[in-house]
Order: sequence, then structure tokens, then C-alpha cells
Amino acid sequence: MTNSRVAIVTGGSRGIGRRTAERLAGDDHAVVIAYAGNQTEADAAVVAITGAGGRAVAVQADVADEKAVQELFDTAEQTFGGVDVVVHAAGTMVLSPVADLDLDALDRMHRTNIRGTFVVAQQAARRLRPGGAIINFSTSVVGLGLPGYAAYAASKGAVEALTLILAREMRGRDVTVNAVAPGPTATALFLDGKDEETIARMAAQPPLERLGTPDDIAEVVAFLAGPGHWVNGQVIRANGGIV
Repeated sequence: MTNSRVAIVTGGSRGIGRRTAERLAGDDHAVVIAYAGNQTEADAAVVAITGAGGRAVAVQADVADEKAVQELFDTAEQTFGGVDVVVHAAGTMVLSPVADLDLDALDRMHRTNIRGTFVVAQQAARRLRPGGAIINFSTSVVGLGLPGYAAYAASKGAVEALTLILAREMRGRDVTVNAVAPGPTATALFLDGKDEETIARMAAQPPLERLGTPDDIAEVVAFLAGPGHWVNGQVIRANGGIV
């Protein structure tokens, strides 16, 4: 048991989630990394954190499975003494015009992105200690309205609605609830399948004229997890100024 803060990071084995886990560990959070299936990457994230002097464990959990998520929170409490921060970065994306989308893909995406967010938020609402923070992930595409992203943006619009309402339901608990909505960010998931011309065009969109990085997003999360405690019930569009 420890008196320092404890964070659960879903989707914490790679990309934005992993960098966020490392960033929070650097702020003296003990970190529980939840991963869907890639134990090798999750273990590597734990090694990176512990090798730098931090504390971390990895737990496999399907975020849409309420029993698995309950056990995830149980592990955090049993290993580190409680839960103060929940960063829900796990998600999935299928791109397709509305007319062509496979509805099975729609159901899978909504299971992870909507049900998964709700299940994680439900446990967080029940268990977070005073002074805590719940940080969900949306996407700037909700506002940009790019063709091909309808189903994904719809799932993340649901995340935004849940975030704003839960912030109000946590009245009196001293727990904040916010969402981070990244724009194009240079992760393996984003870059995969895109040619150099497409990447260059998207990098030129923000006034800062580059893609975001996992570090950019992790800094926003770290702020909301600690010093940004007066920010509550907000969606932070971390996209370099794309409108």
C-alpha cells in the first residue's frame, strides 16, 4: 500500500495510452495498464516504467466486460491501495462511408467505444477517491465531420455526452470528469495504411503545421489528472488548432 496517487490507463500498452501511462508514472502515479490482448507490448510498457523507477502492473481486460473491469479495479486497489485517476484510452476505429459500412463492424466499434466507456466510467464513479479524475477519449472528428468517419464519430459523440453528464453526477465527490479529443496524431494506428501525401496533407491542416504526438496528448491528460483539477465537464480538443 502507498499514499501516492494511483492511475488506471486502459489501452495503455501502446500509442497515446502508453505514453500517458509513462507520463503519469513520471508524476509519481502508480499505474495499472489495462490491455486487450497484446501482453508483450503491455509487459514492455511495465518494464519501461519500472526501469525508470516507477511502479506499474499490467492487467488484461475487455473494457466492455463488466466483470473484467471490476477485477481491473480490484487489482488496482489490492496492489496499490486505491484508485485516483482513470484514463480511458482504449478504443477502436473502422472507417467507411455510411452507405457501405458493415453493421457487424458498427456493433463491434460501439461495444468497445460506447459500452466500454460506460463500463469503465461506472466503476470509476463508484470507486475513485476524493481529488480524483476521470479522463475519457473522444476525437476532434466529432467537430470536423470528415467523410468516412460517421460511425466512429458517432461513438465518440456518445463518449462526450456521457462525460458531461457524469461530471454533474459526481457533484460533492471532488472528482472531475473530462474528455480529451485528439486531432491527427502520429501513432502506428493513425499512420498505418496512409501514403505520404495523405500524411503530409493532414499534417498541414493545423496552424502549427505538424501532426500531434503521443507526448502532446499525454501532457494534456497529465494536466487534467493533477494540476488541472478546476477544469471539469469539458472536452479538450487537442489538435493544434484545426477548425
